[in-house]
Amino acid sequence: MSTPLRTLAPKGQPMKVLIVDDTRLARQELRTLLAELPDVECVGEADDVPAAQTAIEALQPDLVLLDIQMPSGTGFDLLEGLDHAPLVVFTTAYDHYAVQAFEANALDYLVKPVVPERLGAAIDRARVRRAATEPVDTDPRGLLGLDDQVFLRDGERCWFVALHEVSRIVVDGNYARVWFRDEKAMLARSLSALEARLDPALFFRANRNTLVNLRMVKNIDLAVGEGYDLTLKDGSTVEVSRRQARELRERLAL
Repeated sequence: MSTPLRTLAPKGQPMKVLIVDDTRLARQELRTLLAELPDVECVGEADDVPAAQTAIEALQPDLVLLDIQMPSGTGFDLLEGLDHAPLVVFTTAYDHYAVQAFEANALDYLVKPVVPERLGAAIDRARVRRAATEPVDTDPRGLLGLDDQVFLRDGERCWFVALHEVSRIVVDGNYARVWFRDEKAMLARSLSALEARLDPALFFRANRNTLVNLRMVKNIDLAVGEGYDLTLKDGSTVEVSRRQARELRERLAL
């Protein structure tokens, strides 16, 4: 006789879960296991990277059970193409990818075949993380907040990073380079595209090439030409152009 799955007592809204796996039997197995969990709703399935991206944008799941290795690309490829990374539990049949998922600071990872108790524990972690990061009110403008996370990758290294951990974002060709936690990584977005999704009360366009997290500013000094030099908490310095200096003064009441 199978042992019932045990999870934390559900609180608030059901946990909306999306299953992404290229194997039909794997999706069916996960859906069956999820049905045994209290206050969990499987909102859909996807079998490749393009379908998963569409489903995430349309369904806005709380959690994605994400296969890492798929014919159309990896789970990491999927996350890199999203503006906002949801909570993710990776599923994989390969230890190599499990280690990579763990190093990316994923919520959890499950090695196939999925053990019911491990899935229950992963859902518990998702509940705790959702409760800790869920905003009281959703921004009506659709802008990302400081607790929203993005997925960053630099070669084989990858990270889930909350926006409040980002100190600055700098143009790098057609991409943007993001500084966070004494690390830096590429994001496959233009600076203008990023700026359109970020709250202007939190991120400021210091000059043509740089967005700065205003909560990371440690000191503001006058510079030549009526501009400013911003010293950030990580010790870096960012120049505020003369053109942007007036906006900064108004923003911070200098």
